[in-house]
Amino acid sequence: MDIRQLRYFIAIVQERKISAAAERLHISQPPLSQQLKNMEDELGSKLIVRNGKHFEVTDAGKALYQYALRMTQLMEEAKMEVKEIGNGVNGSLSLGVNTLSSDELPELLKQFKEKFPKVHYKIQQSESAHLCKMVRDREIELAIIRLPLELDDFSILYLYTEPFYFITSKKQKRFNGDVTLEDIKDLPLLLPSTEGLGVYYSIVEAFSRLQLEPNIIGECSDIALLLDLISTDFGTAIVPESLLNRYRGYPIHSHKISNINDFTAPVGLVWLKNHYLSRTAQNFVDLLRSRFC
Repeated sequence: MDIRQLRYFIAIVQERKISAAAERLHISQPPLSQQLKNMEDELGSKLIVRNGKHFEVTDAGKALYQYALRMTQLMEEAKMEVKEIGNGVNGSLSLGVNTLSSDELPELLKQFKEKFPKVHYKIQQSESAHLCKMVRDREIELAIIRLPLELDDFSILYLYTEPFYFITSKKQKRFNGDVTLEDIKDLPLLLPSTEGLGVYYSIVEAFSRLQLEPNIIGECSDIALLLDLISTDFGTAIVPESLLNRYRGYPIHSHKISNINDFTAPVGLVWLKNHYLSRTAQNFVDLLRSRFC
């Protein structure tokens, strides 16, 4: 049997006459009668018993009728769900977020949820390089990362750039207002990233352009721990502005770093180039494009 035959049988049972069922289905009566006979032959059971112009549904027919209703309903639900997924109304958004993620992301996800309330979310946080690997391995579709990174395999939507800030504990009252890299080059510096990654590279490269040798005492990609260390006067750090917006309340001083061109923290959304991108993911790309571009 197939789904078409089940729909025929539902019409026969509900109309209680072959002629009426045929009219409802917009087919002639003989082919419908033949389909009923084919079903009875396949199942080895009588499904209806004719009684003049009308008929009675057998116990076997009643059982088939209940299954037919359920199966046709499941088929309609499957078609609806597939269409919704194809339109991005349903489905899953698998998104990677850099450790130093945007403070605007929660509001953006809230907007997306309001527009697509049936979407399921898979959000993972990690360093940018690992997020790129996850996108390559198809573990996630999209990732919000810190640049620069090698991105030949990716399509990229540049979102924004933000300034860097120098942070110290409140025990330090060395500076008023903005600072320069020359001002801070000798202070014990913890980098909020790992060697070889975007933020780490940006900071080291900025010192190098000015032919300065920073006093780097370590690195710490756990941002809460980094801020704890800074607030206890363990060392100092250079962080993107959004980190200060997200982690308010720490006993630290912050000073914008000035007097060096292009010392900013670029942020982008990436996905694998020349590969299928789900409609849900495309909808999220469109939302960020409308917000930042």
